[in-house]
Amino acid sequence: QVQLVESGGGLVQAGGSLRLSCVASGRTFSSELMGWFRQAPGKEREFVAGILWTDGRTYYADSVKGRFTISRDSAKNTVYLQMNSLKPEDTAIYYCAVRTGYNIGFYISKNQYHYWGQGTQVTVSS
Repeated sequence: QVQLVESGGGLVQAGGSLRLSCVASGRTFSSELMGWFRQAPGKEREFVAGILWTDGRTYYADSVKGRFTISRDSAKNTVYLQMNSLKPEDTAIYYCAVRTGYNIGFYISKNQYHYWGQGTQVTVSS
């Protein structure tokens, strides 16, 4: 069983920055795929960014490329999402997720992930 706890959300003005954290527990990570998703009111949950635990390779949605950075700290079992140049359309609940097993590539479908955090609200005002 894996537990994921997100933190770091809040209210920020357009152009500002936030850093989200996701602390994972319940197992030792080796080849998992970690992802950040978001869900705005009335919309589907969408992929934002992913990182492979093995080698740190990353992948981003086009909408956040160049503005967001995903990273991990293996010693702390923590994944981060640094969000810069925030826009009102980035407003959403942000979720951390993990796909267990041996992963060598990325998945953007939420159905491919096995465990989820409770989410953290990010609100960007114009």
